[in-house]
Amino acid sequence: MPKHKPKKNEKIITMICRSKIQAFGLSCALFPGFLVGLTTGPVSAQDWAEKMFNNLEHDFGTVARGADTVYRFEITNIYKQPMQIIGVSSSCGCTTPTVEHGTFKTYEKAYIVAKFNTHTHVGRKGATLTVRFAPPYQAEVQVRVHGNIRGDVVFSPGAVQFGSVDQGANKEQRISVTYAGRSSWQIVDVTNDNNYFEVELQETSRYGGKVSYGLLVRLKDNLPAGYVKDELTVVTNDDRPDTQRIPLFVEGRVVPEISVTPESLVLGDVEQGQPITKKLIVRGKKPFRIIDVNCGDDCFTFKTDQQSKPLHFVELTYLPNDRPGLVKVPVQITTDRGPNRGAMLMVSAKVLETKPTPESQVETNRQTKNLTESARVAGTASK
Repeated sequence: MPKHKPKKNEKIITMICRSKIQAFGLSCALFPGFLVGLTTGPVSAQDWAEKMFNNLEHDFGTVARGADTVYRFEITNIYKQPMQIIGVSSSCGCTTPTVEHGTFKTYEKAYIVAKFNTHTHVGRKGATLTVRFAPPYQAEVQVRVHGNIRGDVVFSPGAVQFGSVDQGANKEQRISVTYAGRSSWQIVDVTNDNNYFEVELQETSRYGGKVSYGLLVRLKDNLPAGYVKDELTVVTNDDRPDTQRIPLFVEGRVVPEISVTPESLVLGDVEQGQPITKKLIVRGKKPFRIIDVNCGDDCFTFKTDQQSKPLHFVELTYLPNDRPGLVKVPVQITTDRGPNRGAMLMVSAKVLETKPTPESQVETNRQTKNLTESARVAGTASK
């Protein structure tokens, strides 16, 4: 049989496709929602690397001098190969970049942390950050940050840092706001969408164009456990609308009164109908009783006691009657310490399909044969 000889146009198209693949360093085209592989080779375009970034630009807006101003560019590895960031540089001293989790595998995340240097710079500033990826998938991606650092308004300290706070406890922090300029300058409001903060504002001095305010920020005792990352907005009577709103960042962590170990229970592979039992440790800062353990799934049972004490052992039993596949169930532990004074964990497992034994398979075949025969007889009788 004679071999097929490609036509002239076919050869040209093949050469063009191969050259594009080599230029981009991709083994196949990038389709949204698909995981793709990379090939080593020269890279003349950075599209594949930019696709890992959540965005390529951030505007800090108008911030006060001395304010803690940070933004994190999120990078998600959507490829099969592990990625490594070997460095990041800034085009301007107004911004200091750092790398978090520089080596990250498929679906893992890395971060470029951009810190706006408000202590040493004032005015409108911007910087281009160049992120470099290591060979064999070498690439450079540029992201940009910019903002306006007011030299006439100073926060001290630069942010509300609560640190670690026990759940149910109150904590306060004071911020000093100073201004130099118009004698009529005022803070007219401090706004926030979070009902867990209380803010008190007091003017402390006004003389010769210098104005000072004291800002008291209080964390309420009903704040749920977890990390706090929010911001207050200081609203002024400046003439220009773009300078009237100044952010003040708030950070902290509320340590839960009740905790459970482990917070994530992985049961692994389990067979249908085969129960598995594990123990959970529930701790509290004060003695407490466990009122209820609930997950909304009949396949789980829990064994507890009714005593009031700071340490409990809970027996969890899972009877996998679910269909084969992945199971992920949240478990809520309720105590007598009141609302938001419980704990939650996530239980996950992979339910395997039970393979029939030879005896059961024989019985199944026999029943199937009987049903077929009954159907045939019924069909004959109806004729």
